[in-house]
Amino acid sequence: MMQNVHLAPETDEDDLYSGYNDYNPIYDIEELENDAAFQQAVRTSHGRRPPDGVTRPMTAVRAAGFTKAALRGSAFDPLSQSRGPASPLEAKKKDSPEEKIKQLEKEVNELVEESCIANSCGDLKLALEKAKDAGRKERVLVRQREQVTTPENINLDLTYSVLFNLASQYSVNEMYAEALNTYQVIVKNKMFSNAGILKMNMGNIYLKQRNYSKAIKFYRMALDQVPSVNKQMRIKIMQNIGVTFIQAGQYSDAINSYEHIMSMAPNLKAGYNLTICYFAIGDREKMKKAFQKLITVPLEIDEDKYISPSDDPHTNLVTEAIKNDHLRQMERERKAMAEKYIMTSAKLIAPVIETSFAAGYDWCVEVVKASQYVELANDLEINKAVTYLRQKDYNQAVEILKVLEKKDSRVKSAAATNLSALYYMGKDFAQASSYADIAVNSDRYNPAALTNKGNTVFANGDYEKAAEFYKEALRNDSSCTEALYNIGLTYEKLNRLDEALDCFLKLHAILRNSAEVLYQIANIYELMENPSQAIEWLMQVVSVIPTDPQVLSKLGELYDREGDKSQAFQYYYESYRYFPCNIEVIEWLGAYYIDTQFWEKAIQYFERASLIQPTQVKWQLMVASCFRRSGNYQKALDTYKDTHRKFPENVECLRFLVRLCTDLGLKDAQEYARKLKRLEKMKEIREQRIKSGRDGSGGSRGKREGSASGDSGQNYSASSKGERLSARLRALPGTNEPYESSSNKEIDASYVDPLGPQIERPKTAAKKRIDEDDFADEELGDDLLPE
Repeated sequence: MMQNVHLAPETDEDDLYSGYNDYNPIYDIEELENDAAFQQAVRTSHGRRPPDGVTRPMTAVRAAGFTKAALRGSAFDPLSQSRGPASPLEAKKKDSPEEKIKQLEKEVNELVEESCIANSCGDLKLALEKAKDAGRKERVLVRQREQVTTPENINLDLTYSVLFNLASQYSVNEMYAEALNTYQVIVKNKMFSNAGILKMNMGNIYLKQRNYSKAIKFYRMALDQVPSVNKQMRIKIMQNIGVTFIQAGQYSDAINSYEHIMSMAPNLKAGYNLTICYFAIGDREKMKKAFQKLITVPLEIDEDKYISPSDDPHTNLVTEAIKNDHLRQMERERKAMAEKYIMTSAKLIAPVIETSFAAGYDWCVEVVKASQYVELANDLEINKAVTYLRQKDYNQAVEILKVLEKKDSRVKSAAATNLSALYYMGKDFAQASSYADIAVNSDRYNPAALTNKGNTVFANGDYEKAAEFYKEALRNDSSCTEALYNIGLTYEKLNRLDEALDCFLKLHAILRNSAEVLYQIANIYELMENPSQAIEWLMQVVSVIPTDPQVLSKLGELYDREGDKSQAFQYYYESYRYFPCNIEVIEWLGAYYIDTQFWEKAIQYFERASLIQPTQVKWQLMVASCFRRSGNYQKALDTYKDTHRKFPENVECLRFLVRLCTDLGLKDAQEYARKLKRLEKMKEIREQRIKSGRDGSGGSRGKREGSASGDSGQNYSASSKGERLSARLRALPGTNEPYESSSNKEIDASYVDPLGPQIERPKTAAKKRIDEDDFADEELGDDLLPE
């Protein structure tokens, strides 16, 4: 043994490489020729069998297929390939219980997924059906699994997901009782871990049902189930508790919840709701503190990363790529929500936190200027001006807006837009146009400014130029409905009815239930001489505003033109019910009852007309005529006498009195005849003096009459409704009867409609919209500043 041990000499202690040439002599190949065992193995390996009787040494070749049979002439086949292909694997039995369970479990999972997908697509009914199918199949699966395996092997996760999805689908389909029962099944099952958090969902359902006490109870139970390390979840549950207290009117309890949230993890919603709660209880100082807490909530938005600090092309490319990505959009939404909460809170508390709303706004402005929301200070100033407008203090509002008009471009454009609107409503079109120009020059992409400029041009009658401004406003903001409405009115003025109709139909697609838009479409169809379409669209207006008397009278007029008297009477009567002072409607109804020979019913309408227009003799003569036609001559005589006392110089009334008294054999006939003769003689003398003294007066009067008739034709459109009704009233008792007026012209001249041409009333509403409501700042400030 010692011959294989090599001791290093003492002189090699410092040699780091000593010993590397030493090796075990068993690996020495130089001595293999003298090794008898190795030589014997080599001879055996070359097929030289040892003599009989000598036992073959054990080797590893037998396991590889080297057998005695192979050495005796059989082919080398270590893998037994000569035996043919292997027999196929035994197929699994599809009818086995395990396979049925796996297939059923797969179907349940697919149904749950389909239910969730249907819910996300908005098909809530299909989602509920899929959830119910999943629940039924899952129960079948549980029974089969219990028959095959032990209860411990039941897939609890699948059962939980099926029940939870079913409860969710019940909830979104407003089947709250079923949803609560399903949640109860989950919560009471002790095998489901962390199922107690679902009590928050149950609280949400009770909140929707306005069962506030139970909602708070389940929220608190859910809060107890959430560990303290899950801080965000606890905060959200406490916010729900605060909202429930607010809806229940328990503001003190809500304040406790929100104060705790603001001390632990302040957020915008909690700060906003806290401000509302203090406003509800009227605590001024606490309102101020809550507003200051809301202002100090961090936004956690880094604006600097969107500004490229260098001229590096790669850095600039990255900056451009992230300027409008999803994260940036989320940050914009968060900032917009913060500004909305702050502005709403300021507008809410400013009028009450100080002795005057102006002082309150000043305090809010100072607080905002000292915060990260400096740009909102100018918006608060504009809201201050709006408050002055609501209090009818226009001078103060104009003063504030003029100060803001001198600031940066964004605020300048908004202030100038409001000033333009104010001067426009005051009919000072020069100042309105001037400030509209300032607003447009400050911000050419402000659709409200462009709309106001178009309105000032529209008021001056330059409709083509107004249309250009409205088009530019639409190019800057395709959702500017005011510009789209006004351009429709402009095309209508230009008699480009097809284009006007196209504009209003587009607007109808945006504002589905706008009565103004529906009426304009009907009006254009009427101008295009398509009464059936006009009636159809007016019926839609009635469905939106069923009590509008002007729309109802317009429907009656259209049906009257079409010859449908019964429908016309129905809508005229409905219009009269809602507004019994429309002379045109009263006149039509009276004429209708005369046509149908219901004299007594016609009398009540003409009596109302005489009350509305007491200076018009026409209505009292019609009342007397109705009494005469109904056979009540004494009442007719009394009415004529009363009319003569009120209008002693009316020739027509005297003529009726003379003929009626003569037929009745009364002595008063001679007196009335003398009065009639004297009045006719005075009338002839007056006419001769006018004719001889003013030679040119006839031509001037003819021109005026022509102008008036032209205006009447314009106001009454193609129907000449007033002329038809007056002609009908003149012809009612018959021109060949002795008691009727022989001077119809005088009666017509005495009729003056104090309400104006009724057919233009809805157009007046449209003009009112273009005068006032077509500005993007409907309340002068709320939506002035573009985001």
